[in-house]
Amino acid sequence: MTDKALAGVKVVSLVQGITGPLTGAILASYGAQVIRVESRTRIEWHRQAGPFIGNEVNPDRAVPYLFVNPGVYDLTLNLKKPRAMEIMKRLVQWTDVLVENFAGKAMEKMGLGYEELRKVNPGLVMLSAAIFGQTGPYAEVPGYGGTLTALTGLPHVTGYPDQLPQFPCFAITDFIAPRANVLAIVAALDHRRKTGKGQYIDAAQMESAVPLLTPLLLEYQANNRESQRLGNRSTFAAPHGVYRCKGENAWCVISVFTDEQWESFCRAVGAPEWAGSGEFSTLLNRLHHVEELDRRVEQWTSRHSAQEVMDILRRAQVPTAVVKSGADLDQDPQLRHRNYYWTVSLPDIGSFTYTGMSARMSKTPYEIKRAPMLGEHTEQVCTEFLGLSDEEFVGYLADGTLE
Repeated sequence: MTDKALAGVKVVSLVQGITGPLTGAILASYGAQVIRVESRTRIEWHRQAGPFIGNEVNPDRAVPYLFVNPGVYDLTLNLKKPRAMEIMKRLVQWTDVLVENFAGKAMEKMGLGYEELRKVNPGLVMLSAAIFGQTGPYAEVPGYGGTLTALTGLPHVTGYPDQLPQFPCFAITDFIAPRANVLAIVAALDHRRKTGKGQYIDAAQMESAVPLLTPLLLEYQANNRESQRLGNRSTFAAPHGVYRCKGENAWCVISVFTDEQWESFCRAVGAPEWAGSGEFSTLLNRLHHVEELDRRVEQWTSRHSAQEVMDILRRAQVPTAVVKSGADLDQDPQLRHRNYYWTVSLPDIGSFTYTGMSARMSKTPYEIKRAPMLGEHTEQVCTEFLGLSDEEFVGYLADGTLE
């Protein structure tokens, strides 16, 4: 296989949850050699979260962990042991990049702050992906993606006007921040290649997600008006919503933004007279009569399957899409055609399917490998990567440092 984009890059990852591990997994997929540091004495909470494959509660069978840790090496290290810092020093000397996502200042309190580590490796690139960053009044406040999603403001505009704010099903920040982290790391590595200098990256997860709500900020700054929950409606498109289709739990999204799209929509649904109707002739009129408009649209969509609705409206150049379930995504012909899903074999488990990377490079393709078992590569990392002798390795093993 052609060399991968990040071949030769070495990474040490002291992380938990999703944001930190997924940062390492993306780097590994593009060829970096990533060592994840864990401990048997304080098992990462994602290894304890279900569902578990085969309903067997086992840290090596936890689906959340397996899904966000493909392709990394796993080293167990008890940082509370006196000699653990000896191993950490060797890891820092070996690596190009160190990634951590503990609460702000946590690494400094452990004696692993950037200023200390750069004494061991002056060219080190270190990324800290704390919830709020390393400075400010909230810097040392721990948190998780769920609470952070609330703080970004997203639930404030999610849901219907008569509802309480709605949490959008999962921690969105956990999947946004890793992409920003990877870009920052690659930029820092490029800077080091040109200058020979390492770099510290203070990556606040909250700040990677707030730009998603830029329209809310602009609305307030420009008009001193707070955006409110609108459900599936829009202030600049109509019809705009999720409409029931023929069949059980079948839905299709329709978004009509321009007059041209509106006229095409009317012809496509067999109601060309709507286009010239006084109550629907302009966007402003459609917004004023949006409940009646939605009722008529759903009368039409309910007579067709979601796929039929999408096919008819796409031919008319009207923005539309089927609302897909997990099962639908698994069988999606576009994703299947592009080999987006990677099925690998896990020890004592069998087949496990991963989603791929969204960026494909023709000369340096990525590759998805399986996630590691807890401590699977401890001996290999210590003896092969860090150069410990067999006697040294056994000594660290015997005193509990490598647990």
